[in-house]
Amino acid sequence: METKKWGKAILYGLTTIFVIALITSLIFATLLKFTDLSESSITWLLLGISILAVFIGGFVAGGNGKEKGWLVGGITALLYSCIIFLFKFLGYGQLFTMEEMLYHGGFLLAAMVGGVFGVNLAASRSSN
Repeated sequence: METKKWGKAILYGLTTIFVIALITSLIFATLLKFTDLSESSITWLLLGISILAVFIGGFVAGGNGKEKGWLVGGITALLYSCIIFLFKFLGYGQLFTMEEMLYHGGFLLAAMVGGVFGVNLAASRSSN
């Protein structure tokens, strides 16, 4: 029963991450197309938004899992990284660079912290 609850929580977390990524991508693609912005000028902003998206995904997963938020958030981030890796490898025939591996390590930490906060917020809400 616990595995089913975690699977559902992780699915909610992954869905949250990809919805945020889709919305962000549409906004910034529009800005890049119709303004003078360049990709190099918004690199750090996009990295921050990516970390925030993964944190929120871990938060949602932890809140739905209701226990072991660090594990649920971590699994969510690992699955996210695996999906991105598969798109990159199967679509472009490329592996992660060292820089991308560091980014995904940061995503893992952010999702784990988000999962912990999600579990604690869910626990405090259920006790009230």
